[in-house]
Amino acid sequence: MQSGRKLRGVFLCLLAVFSSALPSGRGDAARKPNIVILLADDLGYGDVGFHGCADIPTPHLDALARGGTRMTSGYVSGPYCSPTRAGLLTGRYQQRFGHEFNMSLQESRTSGAGLPATETTLAERLKAAGYRTGMFGKWHLGANEKQHPLSRGFDEFYGFLDGEHSYLEPSEKADSHVLAGRVPVSEMKYLTAELADRAEAFIKRHAAQPFFLYLPFNAVHTPMHAPEEYLKRFEQIADPMRRAYAAMLAAMDDAVGRVMAALRAAKLEEETLIVFLSDNGGPTMPTTTVNGSINRPLRGSKRQTYEGGIRVPFVIRWQGHVPAGKTYDQPVIQLDVLPTALAAAGVAAKPEWRLDGVNLLPHLTGKRGGAPHEALYWRLGGMMAIRRGDWKLVKTKEGRLETNPETLQDLTGAALYNLAEDIGERDDLAAKHPEKVRELTAAWQRWNGQLAAPLWGVRR
Repeated sequence: MQSGRKLRGVFLCLLAVFSSALPSGRGDAARKPNIVILLADDLGYGDVGFHGCADIPTPHLDALARGGTRMTSGYVSGPYCSPTRAGLLTGRYQQRFGHEFNMSLQESRTSGAGLPATETTLAERLKAAGYRTGMFGKWHLGANEKQHPLSRGFDEFYGFLDGEHSYLEPSEKADSHVLAGRVPVSEMKYLTAELADRAEAFIKRHAAQPFFLYLPFNAVHTPMHAPEEYLKRFEQIADPMRRAYAAMLAAMDDAVGRVMAALRAAKLEEETLIVFLSDNGGPTMPTTTVNGSINRPLRGSKRQTYEGGIRVPFVIRWQGHVPAGKTYDQPVIQLDVLPTALAAAGVAAKPEWRLDGVNLLPHLTGKRGGAPHEALYWRLGGMMAIRRGDWKLVKTKEGRLETNPETLQDLTGAALYNLAEDIGERDDLAAKHPEKVRELTAAWQRWNGQLAAPLWGVRR
């Protein structure tokens, strides 16, 4: 009898120790973290509070940045919409598989232009790991049935397949609809608010299981449709376009706040890896802005390989795993989101996946020093760039893009900048450092030799 009491006592002590080791919240030691990606569209680099914006408050985005680590040298691999999304969801330079340019809805429906079937998406990889997957917003990776989000790893989808859409009318164009799954919807709220509704509902429905929520807003892309209640907040902004932009951005910021509130209400905030970034810089080219955005202090615009086209607001937050209120200045890229998310989910990346992105978690926590990448690379038709350390070699242009990257066999005229000293890319140092130009040219040409020819032509 005494022996039985002793054994029971030992068992109860072990149970108490085990229970105290469980994470707070849901108390499930085996639970994988949720993954949430919040993607803005055409957001200006200088238009968020955590980058110093003075005329448009972004309190929810600023809170997200305070709670996580801000990538001060955060990039995307495409200076405009579709290529960046292809790289984000595959973890691979999109030029490796010919996804170099935007495509039209008609091109994707008739010729199959869009994310090739040879590529595996983050949704497909997480779904195979037991995640529930949902996407709400702008797809822009093809409108063919085989390219539909529900055919590329997402269990749930609400949004549109094209590159832009009305915020007010679900079927403004005869061939472009807002869809619930595969079914056109007949009515909706202001689209940014509708997407927040859908994201909130998804979180509530799947609070008991790990989920991947991909929320690619169409804000603040044109058309400039701003709700009146938000316009009233910015009566002090005289420029009508900037005022509409501010209203649209404020609506998106509130939507981000609603997603965060839904995670807190479900007691999931500590169990969720959250990434916020934009798909490219603001469209400020050549002399006037298209949507009212500002990329200062960066030079250049969406559709260019200057910093203003490719450096973006970029935040990673995972409470207890990623430092809060910190900045990380080593160059990183949206290609890193996939391997970082997979590592958090306990999915080992395989060599045959040929990922270009890297897991950022050990770099952000300080477990691994040095730069995550030896260099970062860009190519968009007749434009290019490479960044290695603080040095950047860039050849870009104003106006129409070129479909033929063969023009880049000769990088004569490329400019050289030291970004640590000249983030605005004003002082071309190519003549002073010809050896650095030769070094970066050779490195970029080696990378360029690995790429595929574009599978379809350019769209403005």
